[in-house]
Amino acid sequence: MSELDNTYASVRYLVDDVQAAVDFYTTHLGFTVRSSMAPAFADVVRGPLRLLLSGPASSGARATPPDLAVPGRNRIHLIVGDLDAVIARLRGAGLPFRGEPVSGPGGRQILLVDPAGNLIELFQPRPEPAG
Repeated sequence: MSELDNTYASVRYLVDDVQAAVDFYTTHLGFTVRSSMAPAFADVVRGPLRLLLSGPASSGARATPPDLAVPGRNRIHLIVGDLDAVIARLRGAGLPFRGEPVSGPGGRQILLVDPAGNLIELFQPRPEPAG
């Protein structure tokens, strides 16, 4: 390979149902479809993030040894402007969360769960001090 493609930062998520995952990410989180070979695979983008949605029939899913496929340890991180408004909108759509919002030194976050059980961290940064 002569050069790496730096157009997108890509993350692969293994999903049970590719079309359900595409619908989830495009309807609720502002992603657009880049390509789809459902039911095996699709990729969706949001800004510089390319999310590879690999179903059970995809080569990406077959390449992961079962003892290494641990759901819930990794997650994508999406920055939002108003966490409470986003939570209200997504709860209104019936989407599941894992826990309640938590605050830390850098801001507030909550974990959203996609249809395959993958985690999405919604994060609202703490406002910069006026200065």
